[in-house]
Amino acid sequence: MKIALVDDNPINHRSFLQKVIPFPDLQLSVSAFSGHEFLEKLKGLPLHQLPLVVFMDIEMPGLNGIDTIKLAKSIYPSIFFVVLTVFEDDDTIFEAIQAGACGYLLKHESHLSIREAITEILEYGGAPMSPAIARKTLKLLGQRKNEDTQINPSIIDTLISEREKEVLLHLVNGYDAKRIAEITEISTLTVRKHIANIYTKLHVNSKAQIISMAHKNNWIKG
Repeated sequence: MKIALVDDNPINHRSFLQKVIPFPDLQLSVSAFSGHEFLEKLKGLPLHQLPLVVFMDIEMPGLNGIDTIKLAKSIYPSIFFVVLTVFEDDDTIFEAIQAGACGYLLKHESHLSIREAITEILEYGGAPMSPAIARKTLKLLGQRKNEDTQINPSIIDTLISEREKEVLLHLVNGYDAKRIAEITEISTLTVRKHIANIYTKLHVNSKAQIISMAHKNNWIKG
């Protein structure tokens, strides 16, 4: 059973590996130290090589864990994400859930808790949480039951330039590079460079993937 860890701290990688070793059926197939590295490692993997469950740190330089989950869920909807963190911050809990996380564990959890979380997700469709997180979540839900929780502004603004967003809009509308060049009054070669940059920044391989991501995340308006 393939799993993955994304964490910028080498000590946490060693600790997590020690928790996985006692279970011969678990294979840490992807290990990454940043969100971008994780997405790059997934890109090009055949479906049967993708991890089933990914344990994701939140506080990482560059692309943080929550934004990484948002991107990855758009490209790989079959992967389950569990936040693995030292934080019990109220907003972070809801942001992680809204991003697509199906579990939330504290980093000091035992190897048995890690194994049980995987079983709960894959066999029972559960949403594992550390007891402290579960109590806090229930309390927050009680406080917010009459409030509308808003998803944070799209990460597209921080990843893609204004010109690239313009090109992305035309891609979603079905135009090819030549037609986009005519509309934007730039060269076809430049348009192709913008498209390549978009693919690289969002870690996708095809026009179909980028269109799907744009629609799912409401990146394109108007």
